[in-house]
Amino acid sequence: MIDSQQPRSLLFPPVIRFLLIANVGIFLLQLVAFEPLLVHFALWPLGTPEVIEQNGELAWVPSFQLWQLLTYGFLHGGLLHLFLNLFAMWMLGVQLEHAWGSRLFAIYYLVCVLGAGLIQLGVASYSVTGAEIYPTIGASGGVFGILLAFGMMFPNQRLVFLLLPVPIRAKYFVIAYGAFELLAGITGTTAGVAHFAHLGGMFFGLLLIQYWRGRLPIKPRNRVFWW
Repeated sequence: MIDSQQPRSLLFPPVIRFLLIANVGIFLLQLVAFEPLLVHFALWPLGTPEVIEQNGELAWVPSFQLWQLLTYGFLHGGLLHLFLNLFAMWMLGVQLEHAWGSRLFAIYYLVCVLGAGLIQLGVASYSVTGAEIYPTIGASGGVFGILLAFGMMFPNQRLVFLLLPVPIRAKYFVIAYGAFELLAGITGTTAGVAHFAHLGGMFFGLLLIQYWRGRLPIKPRNRVFWW
């Protein structure tokens, strides 16, 4: 039940509020310490050499660390990157947190971020070359997980894409966006975007929802979702 006497909690429930504040706070920290944060907390591929040659000089390459599977989701490459992720997180995540409760929503978001990181780690580590070693940053994996859950929870609610202001039902929006991410990831037409991380967030989100529904071989102690 939602308390109508607490309007701030309606617009900014606890987990969404924490995520917004944490991401903005870390972005401000990036303005003064971007390189150290990138080196230690971005998601770096596995199996990279210690040094590579860039522009005729030797450059040290940071290594993968386990915590990066979570921390990469709190770093962003610029103000637009931050705004788009946080706007989508807030716009879609508020309704999910109210519907599920803060605990389940927090678990879901973290699983999507971790799952997106695992998929991206596999893709980036498989394709790594001495000349192309770069880290992954951004909350997009978690945001795409939220998008998937929103489309399943509120399939007929209409959404408007910022770049294409035409209302479209959430279920069709999710399908179309997922198909675009898959095509872009396979063809590599949008360089610098971690499309497989986005798909990983959606995939792990779907797995967790199906687990909570009791539709996987491994059953939860109590079914969580009823729809």
